[in-house]
Amino acid sequence: MTKKTSTVLDARALDRTLRRMADQIVELNAGTDGLVLVGIQRRGVQLAERIGKLIELQEKTTVARGALDITLYRDDLQTVGPRPVVGATHLPWTLDEQRVVIVDDVLYTGRTVRAALDELADFGRPSRIALAVLIDRGGRELPIHADIVGRAVTVAPDQRVDVFVEELDGRDEVVIAYREVES
Repeated sequence: MTKKTSTVLDARALDRTLRRMADQIVELNAGTDGLVLVGIQRRGVQLAERIGKLIELQEKTTVARGALDITLYRDDLQTVGPRPVVGATHLPWTLDEQRVVIVDDVLYTGRTVRAALDELADFGRPSRIALAVLIDRGGRELPIHADIVGRAVTVAPDQRVDVFVEELDGRDEVVIAYREVES
């Protein structure tokens, strides 16, 4: 059996998409004053880092960045198992009166974003929270939407969107993975 995949973004398209998203984040926030990019572990952190670097190059300023691990804030924690793997949350400053942009790789049900919002509340009260996602695959279970979307795709419930980033996976690519097929 082989797994059939379909490429949504190759490395060059992913780079162009992140550049566009960086520009949209600056526009949405009317600049970079008080801007904080917060990536959701795992791949959201790498995407936030890249977007931050792109904004810094364009705007000639520093953009604060952080990381959230939402594992303990999940509403399905009991289904994860007895010993969930918890990554790092790194927000070494208060979020009070900051303009926070949560960055994630794929928006699906909205439950990850809900957990991220719950966790952010423990770090202060931002003046605004926006959501930027590389891929919006639809299928929401909660009334959550992204303010900035790299690419919207239609994906069946039995399909997955896999995001690969150079820093973790050795390549940049976004694919739709189909269920196993006979070869």
